[in-house]
Amino acid sequence: MKVTPTAIDGVVIIEPKVFGDARGFFFESFNQRSFEEGVGGRFEFVQDNHSRSSKGVLRGIHYQVRQPQGKLVRVVRGSVFDVAVDLRRSSPTFGRWVGLELSEENQRQLWVPAGFGHAFLVLSDSADFLYKTTDYYAPAHERCIAWDDPTIGIDWPTLDVPVQLSAKDKAGLPLEDAEVFE
Repeated sequence: MKVTPTAIDGVVIIEPKVFGDARGFFFESFNQRSFEEGVGGRFEFVQDNHSRSSKGVLRGIHYQVRQPQGKLVRVVRGSVFDVAVDLRRSSPTFGRWVGLELSEENQRQLWVPAGFGHAFLVLSDSADFLYKTTDYYAPAHERCIAWDDPTIGIDWPTLDVPVQLSAKDKAGLPLEDAEVFE
């Protein structure tokens, strides 16, 4: 796999080696040893999640203040604009974000370490989004920052449909009022 650092330390893009021909393709979507070598740490994944969303659905900016989750994310159908936001107050990149397109065509994955918020916007008619997490979902500890918080300033792609948010995401807090990591 090819591992590419992003502008924020710890967040990396992972691109598997894809073997394809006229019949289709094959690639190893996860290998514990290669992953740990690529990200420079040991992580145990405890949960896999799969979501399907339609065009314009925006999920996030989500994180857990206790039982924080590292997330290895990818898209197996469609495309999304995926974002990681540094929520570690002591970090020199606190409040900064990185974003990129993840799609079935580019087969990229993004490693979002614990201490980061995560969000994505569906660009295609629909998208199937998969993610592995390093801790279990804990609704009591889940928090949400407003997807359009101007202090973060995420440059979301413009779509020909309105953004669709869940009630939880509509109630997201501004970064300045949110409980974050020290």
